[in-house]
Amino acid sequence: MVAIRLTRAGTKHRPFYRIVAIDREKPRESRFIDLIGHYNPISDPAEIKLDVEKYNEWIKKGAKPSQTVRSLLKKVLRSEN
Repeated sequence: MVAIRLTRAGTKHRPFYRIVAIDREKPRESRFIDLIGHYNPISDPAEIKLDVEKYNEWIKKGAKPSQTVRSLLKKVLRSEN
């Protein structure tokens, strides 16, 4: 089963997250299948880049997004309108 979730990058006290498609059983910092976007909570306002086409492609393949990724997607879609 594939999940769409965040993986942490960056340094101590300066988090940066990648939005990735990854096997659900793997740990957070494991090798991922596909990079879908990134999220930078430090910048003001928070920077969210998400390739919606890749996201939809993985959803069609049966990937399940995490709750956090779902909320970030809602923010991205709201900002596009």
